[in-house]
Amino acid sequence: MRKDLLVFSIGFLFLLAGGTAPAFAMPGRAIPATAPAPVDSALLGRWDITIDWDGHPAPSWLEIRQSGNHTLVGSFVGTAGSARPVSKINSAQGRFNFTIPVQWESGDRDIVIEGVLEGDALTGTLTTSEGKKHSWKGVRAPYLKRSSTPSWGKPANLFNGKDLEGWKASGENQWVVKNGILISPHSGANLISEQKFTDFKLHVEFRYGKGSNSGVYLRGRYEVQIEDNPPSAHPTSELFSGVYGFLRPSEIAALGPDQWQTYDITLTGRMVTVVANGKTVISNQEIPGITGGALDSHEGEPGPIYIQGDHGPIEFRKIVITPAR
Repeated sequence: MRKDLLVFSIGFLFLLAGGTAPAFAMPGRAIPATAPAPVDSALLGRWDITIDWDGHPAPSWLEIRQSGNHTLVGSFVGTAGSARPVSKINSAQGRFNFTIPVQWESGDRDIVIEGVLEGDALTGTLTTSEGKKHSWKGVRAPYLKRSSTPSWGKPANLFNGKDLEGWKASGENQWVVKNGILISPHSGANLISEQKFTDFKLHVEFRYGKGSNSGVYLRGRYEVQIEDNPPSAHPTSELFSGVYGFLRPSEIAALGPDQWQTYDITLTGRMVTVVANGKTVISNQEIPGITGGALDSHEGEPGPIYIQGDHGPIEFRKIVITPAR
């Protein structure tokens, strides 16, 4: 039998047996190289991004991960909404791009993100769902790993029960104090503490009406969600006591509308524990990056406590913080 026919017959019989034909080279013929290029490992990691949004800085966040040998995937947080998965990031020679579908934005086009690695920083553009292009810059996000267990200082009342001393509104103020209760009667401005903090324990007592929605932002960057959800709801990061877009609680420990409820939150570096109405629903979990609605993306810096007032009526009667020494 001819040598080339023998090679063909062996390969054919191997396929019939359910295998993969061996890559036999025909005499005088080279096997073409088909393996894709390896990923650009310099892009891997988490990036704190600041977008130039018509002359105003807007926070964003990107994580780039390796999937298998030759594919980049990731997660992206825009100026609003939750973290969104990125199924594939195209890259070559330090440049990359990807698209994400619309979430809460207006417009009907996919959002396009393009970037380039320059040293140990990223620069690029974001084209919105309405076709408008904005430039951005990104730096590597800090690990925020603590080398020791913190010792705690003296608890302090951030809300004095009388007025808005120590707080500022993010826009036209709708917050009022009545009978020792801090009230946002309708959607309006967020409320931001004048003091900034690094690691801390936070105790808040709050009450919401039926169907309402709010949140408490830690360091002004990580939202712990407050929302009217029944205990029967399947826990997600977007519901009651979740870290929005990132960490889901183990259960929905909500008491329901028009009831006073409590969060006890401990934040050390990126590690957070959330106790909702006496139940530990998130236990020492890592917050990967900023959540939508953050004040900035400067994760290595101290930040304020901020209360969301732009989604619905909400009331607070206690806001007590115990900072790390």
